[in-house]
Amino acid sequence: MVAVSGVKNSGKTTLIAAMIPHLTAAGLKVATVKHDGHSFQADPEGTDTGIHMEAGAWGTAIFDGEKYKVVRRDAVEERELIARFPDADLVLLEGFKHSTWPKLELVRAGNSTQSVCDPATLLALVTDQDLTVEGVPSIPFDGQAAAQVVLDYLKGEGRL
Repeated sequence: MVAVSGVKNSGKTTLIAAMIPHLTAAGLKVATVKHDGHSFQADPEGTDTGIHMEAGAWGTAIFDGEKYKVVRRDAVEERELIARFPDADLVLLEGFKHSTWPKLELVRAGNSTQSVCDPATLLALVTDQDLTVEGVPSIPFDGQAAAQVVLDYLKGEGRL
């Protein structure tokens, strides 16, 4: 597991989307788990499963033969969601800036000015600013560079 962290609107989703093609090209099966600090709409309004949930269903599922989605009204921790991907080589977590997960932290101009994560958890600082955290490499906002940091981390952990 590796978290991609940063303050709101720092580009976490964009960076993850840019990293995934490089990680899959390296032969990894990648899954993602996103933390949303607010309530989210699990199914678009007007869809069958959305109508079921609006009517008060405790849970619903939809599948099409190559993918599926399950929605439940229940509290869950990220470890339980990570466990739902036993076949994944890597689970990228979006958010979790105050967690102990190893992470890439985004600090981008116009959005934030300093690191907010524990430096001991940082694999790299992803930044477009003249900012450093002692003992932590800084890399540009680039999917390939970020993916390489993760691949190097996995190799060092003996997972590749």
